[in-house]
Order: sequence, then structure tokens, then C-alpha cells
Amino acid sequence: MCLFCEIAAGTIPSKKAYEDETVVAFYDIAPQAPVHVLIIPRKHIESAQVLTETENALLCHMFEVARSLAVELGVAESGYRLITNVGPDAGQSVPHLHLHLIGGKTLNWNN
Repeated sequence: MCLFCEIAAGTIPSKKAYEDETVVAFYDIAPQAPVHVLIIPRKHIESAQVLTETENALLCHMFEVARSLAVELGVAESGYRLITNVGPDAGQSVPHLHLHLIGGKTLNWNN
């Protein structure tokens, strides 16, 4: 079982920001900004590279959760970044689809 699957299952503890039957959102252990939350599907999907039309509703829900968390965490008005990395050359360190919700400061392209 991958690291994020274990977090979603609750076998590895995390500081959760949100969870429902489909997704889990938790605070990154090495935040790149004052707000840095990871939003993951409970279902194991390796990356955006393998998404198909069958995951349309899941992906839409992940973005809805991101939008809601941005409001709740106070970054919706000032702005935030949503990132998903695909593969090791892009910086994907855990092979499980996830969105980084990053905000709370002025972001440059290197953060």
C-alpha cells in the first residue's frame, strides 16, 4: 500500500483539513507556504497521466474541495496555486494522484 493510501486509510496519522468518502485533504509535512494542503483521492490512482473519463466526477470533486478549503483557509481572495506533478522528473515523490493547494504568500515560479 502506498504512503497516501495509508494516510487515506488512517493507518498513518496526518493533520487533516478535510475528508469525505471520496477524498482526504491533509497538511503537507514540509510546507512551501503558510497554506500547503494535499488533496488526494481515497482510490489509488498513480498520477494525472492515467486519468480517464471514469474519473471525471472525482477530479471535479477534488477541485471543489480545493476551492472550499481555499475559502476556509483564507487564501481564496488573495490567490492560491493548485499543482499536480506527474512523474519523478516533475517532482512527484509519491506515486498517488494529489493536488497541492498552496497559498498565503506571494508565490514565484520556484515555489
